[in-house]
Amino acid sequence: MRKIVLAAAVATSALGLAACGETAEKAGEMGDAMAADAQSVADDATAAAGDAADATTEAAGDAADATAEAADDAADAVAGAAEDAATAAEEAVTAE
Repeated sequence: MRKIVLAAAVATSALGLAACGETAEKAGEMGDAMAADAQSVADDATAAAGDAADATTEAAGDAADATAEAADDAADAVAGAAEDAATAAEEAVTAE
């Protein structure tokens, strides 16, 4: 009888160890999958940050170009107004 009880205890222990080994293996696989997912998320975040930096640089360049163009237009308008004022002043002086 003792041999049967001892055999049952050994079998129970062996099944427990087998289950723990399988659980540890699954946990290891899950850990590897989680690490791969984390790396993928990090890669995506890095790519998105690079895209955002490129878009910001492009927008800043476009804004600088638009500002320069507006300044040129304003300078042309001021020059035109000055010429018109000079012409009007000259006409007023010669009309007297």
